[in-house]
Amino acid sequence: MTRKTPRKPPLVADRRYSGTAGSSAKSSRPKAKPKSARKTPAKPAARKRKSRTTARRRGGGGFFRRLIGWVLRLMWRITWRVGAVVCLIVALWVGYVYTTLPDVSAQLDGRAQGSVTLLDRNGDVFAWRGDQFGGVVTTDTVSPNIKNAIIATEDKRFYRHFGVSPRGIASAVRINLSEGRGPLSGHGGSTITQQTAKLLCLGEPFDPKSGKTEKQYESECRRGTLQRKAEEAIYAMAMELKYTKDEILTIYMNRAFLGAGARGFEAASQRYFGKSSSDVTPAEAAMLAGLLVAPSRFAPTNNLTRSQNRADVIVNLMEEQGYLSAAEAQQARDHPAELSQAAAERAGGYFADWVMSSGPEYFTRNTTEDVIIRTTLDRRLQSAAEEAMQYIFKEKVRPGSKAQAAIVVMSADGAVRAMVGGRETKVAGAFNRAIQAKRQTGSAFKPFVYATALDLGRSPLDTVVDEPFCMNIAGSGQWCPKNYTNRYYGTVTLADALKDSLNIPAIKVSEQAGRDLVRQVASQFGIDSDLALGPALALGASESTLIEMTGAYAGILNGGSAVTPYGLTELKLLGDRDPLMGADGGIGERVIQQQAAEQLIWMMERVVSEGSGKRAALPGWQAAGKTGTTQAARDAWFIGFTAEYVAGVWMGYDDNTPLTGVTGGGLPAEIWRETMVRVHQGLDPVPLPMRAPVAPAQPEQAPRGGGKSLGDVVDGVLRDIFGGGGGGNNRPPQSNDR
Repeated sequence: MTRKTPRKPPLVADRRYSGTAGSSAKSSRPKAKPKSARKTPAKPAARKRKSRTTARRRGGGGFFRRLIGWVLRLMWRITWRVGAVVCLIVALWVGYVYTTLPDVSAQLDGRAQGSVTLLDRNGDVFAWRGDQFGGVVTTDTVSPNIKNAIIATEDKRFYRHFGVSPRGIASAVRINLSEGRGPLSGHGGSTITQQTAKLLCLGEPFDPKSGKTEKQYESECRRGTLQRKAEEAIYAMAMELKYTKDEILTIYMNRAFLGAGARGFEAASQRYFGKSSSDVTPAEAAMLAGLLVAPSRFAPTNNLTRSQNRADVIVNLMEEQGYLSAAEAQQARDHPAELSQAAAERAGGYFADWVMSSGPEYFTRNTTEDVIIRTTLDRRLQSAAEEAMQYIFKEKVRPGSKAQAAIVVMSADGAVRAMVGGRETKVAGAFNRAIQAKRQTGSAFKPFVYATALDLGRSPLDTVVDEPFCMNIAGSGQWCPKNYTNRYYGTVTLADALKDSLNIPAIKVSEQAGRDLVRQVASQFGIDSDLALGPALALGASESTLIEMTGAYAGILNGGSAVTPYGLTELKLLGDRDPLMGADGGIGERVIQQQAAEQLIWMMERVVSEGSGKRAALPGWQAAGKTGTTQAARDAWFIGFTAEYVAGVWMGYDDNTPLTGVTGGGLPAEIWRETMVRVHQGLDPVPLPMRAPVAPAQPEQAPRGGGKSLGDVVDGVLRDIFGGGGGGNNRPPQSNDR
């Protein structure tokens, strides 16, 4: 079967060039054109219809798209040009600030004022004042716990940013808005570098001559305006260029204020824990770092529990960021930081305030140096006085009473060992009733009347008549004083008159000795307040402070020499070996003879053992003293001493409201006793330096006309001058000044 070959279609070239030979036709055949080239061109009418169709399809949207694109391109051109200009300005600004930054060492201590460190009599620190700076620390010398706690709390990306953290700022803005505040109110998102710039006040030091206080200066440095934030950012970036990260952190650790007058972590560590910053534990480091956000609020001396709770938050952050293991964090939570003894005493209270106010101003209140002051304070005695105060007010005073009290304890040379200026014992900067309150002294003044008489040669056994008594006072008319009991006891000895605090004998003895001389003796003993000019001087109508009165009684104990109470024994600058000044008080000139002083002590001992001050008696110790109660019982006093210490107690209301049922022989004597019992714990009893008077020899035969003592003669003269009645009941009261 024959296979048929399919017929091939004729080639185009064959049709075009049918008469040409095959080989030549093949070689001269033109190459095929692309498909597009073979398309038939559109007719003009079809092209117009297509353009109209496209325009209709696009409508007005094409125009707006072109407009938006043009606007965006214009904005981009403007933005990158403005951005370039801004970056140039910022770079130039940062560069300028960079050139003004000093060396790191000049940035570490920028205090405008110095500090005062107060030492007790044993040389141990018990108080601080001013801006305390414990010395320069670095990231290498502090405990790693401090460094880690700061970074975990304040800026966990500290080692990764360039001084400003956009992420931190954005996060702070978000948190502020979510909490209903303004974007810049509340959380600031500042880095440690920015906070350091703020602490440096952008390089503007405090100038006392500017007319601004340091508080106003610091307030301006902490402004939170947008402009101030921008300036801080510039300064922070310049610092990042000038200093290393560790140098910036070093400045921060030395400059930060951490409450209670502590500047820097070394001062704060010493202030709160009594140790170097190189030795703090994780719990202590967390407490210190917790102070950065609010130093006064979280200061452990203000509220230890609140400070410990804040520290727990820091410990959690340190654990989350890997600075503490789970076991270390749990240990820190289970054993929170505790205050040192000095910190727990809250900066020395009233005693430290008194030393600061009595010392030279240029080395205490306004010092520009770091000063060390050694004082007379005995912290055991201070605790004794505070405990006694708290015990009496808790056990013997009705709840809600606003009555106040003050205590001073000193040695016979005037060295103050303890001071409590009010019921609130753990205070600083409070009204100090021991040194600031001038109150009428009442019968507590009477020992100076009898001191004058004894120095003039009278004996404690001399007599005086206690009887109704009146005097005519120029400009005031007749004055008729009375005893506390409204009773009279006839002829009594000077010793009995003082023992039972009789008023009439005290006035008579004062008038016999001479008011001016009594006033002079009291003044020389240290009562510097204005003393009354009239006969009521003998009854304590004058005002005085507790420390003045206690110092005057110390003069009686030491044998009759004046005493200036003092608390400062040595003052020197930090780092110096030689002191700039020594004790600012002590024993002065003799006021009365030693024999007179010893006889007066004998009289005052009978006040405690037999008379109006019985509640002050101390078991196993001889004690001498005197009660005092003013008119309407507005003030109640007990001041007394043993051979070792002198103590004074005042009680009353700040607004002069009369005390109810309180006299000097009552609650003040009990506070005195509770104080002195604690003060004398562990001490062996020592007898008082007193001298009993020698009884006068009885004459074998009375002189003609009847014998009369000097006191009787003087009493007769006074009756002739001033008038007066007869004797009365010769039985003295058990207590005339209760």
